Amino acid sequence: MGDIGDPHPAVTDHTDDRQVETLFTRVRREQGRLDLLVANAWGGYEGYDATFSAPFWEQPSRRWDQMFGGGLRAHFAASRHAAPLMIDQGYGLLVCTGGFDDPGSYLGSVPYDVAKTGTSRLVLAMARELRPHNVAVVGIYPGFTRTEAVLAAFAAQGTQPPEEAHSPQFVGRAVAAVWADPEVMTLSGTGAQAATFAQRYGFTDVDGRRIVPFVLPREYRLD
Repeated sequence: MGDIGDPHPAVTDHTDDRQVETLFTRVRREQGRLDLLVANAWGGYEGYDATFSAPFWEQPSRRWDQMFGGGLRAHFAASRHAAPLMIDQGYGLLVCTGGFDDPGSYLGSVPYDVAKTGTSRLVLAMARELRPHNVAVVGIYPGFTRTEAVLAAFAAQGTQPPEEAHSPQFVGRAVAAVWADPEVMTLSGTGAQAATFAQRYGFTDVDGRRIVPFVLPREYRLD
């Protein structure tokens, strides 16, 4: 909320509907507008263990709840509060992360696959309903991201993430580029990896590297 140089932190549990509603009530009261929402919540890696890629009948049910409650449902909950603010002003951009841009691939785990592809479908469906209001909905999907947790996990093994891994800021650069595009409505309802947007808009990662889109191995193809 507020200008980029003047942030107003608002700690919110995005699995708690009342906290989410309170957050957007505060936005309306203090700012009176909302130009951009980046729905980036994710709860899919808590309790990560050897069952993550197990057959679905061997998956713990908590994993489904984590991925949908802390991911897809959280995106929907935030978006349903953001949309009226944007509709009132006649424009805005909703960005959802956490999807995947290759529907012809399987992501190696049923809960994970359905949650990721569900986000992409959410982008498409919300865009259809918001288009008459000049509000865009775009999916911007990270590839292999060098988060603090990822760096710590690799460090514990005495290694570094692979070269194709990108910084969290790289995804932020993709969001900024899409937001600045005067033709952003032409992208509404679509989603792509941050690296694909980097190719489109010509930006690099924070260390100057050009990141290429992540491609799953052939054995993950559904055809």
